[in-house]
Amino acid sequence: QVQLVESGGGLVQAGGSLRLSCAASARTFSSNAMGWFRQAPGKAREFVAAINWSSTGSTYYANSVKGRFTISRDNAKNTVYLQMNSLKPEDTAVYYCAADPQGSYYSGHMYNYWGQGTQVTVSS
Repeated sequence: QVQLVESGGGLVQAGGSLRLSCAASARTFSSNAMGWFRQAPGKAREFVAAINWSSTGSTYYANSVKGRFTISRDNAKNTVYLQMNSLKPEDTAVYYCAADPQGSYYSGHMYNYWGQGTQVTVSS
């Protein structure tokens, strides 16, 4: 069964850190790549980061989070992480994990599987 379960969200002050986790079923984890997206109230879903499963484990980031967020994976645990540092109020959103993109990593429409989301709230 395909399953993605996010955790690690919460309330943090500006400048703080959080680490999100996305636990995937083995079948989902075997897909070519996984990504993180977010959606703030009243706004469209946007790309945050992605990582592929090539030997280089290439990573991709939105400009808004580059240098502050880091995506990584733990193959033994079938888990992808999003380490978020120097958080800003504008990072407040529901964060979603996604897997198995069939095209551009930057487009949510390309991903076949999604988690239920985890809320991240950054207070000023």
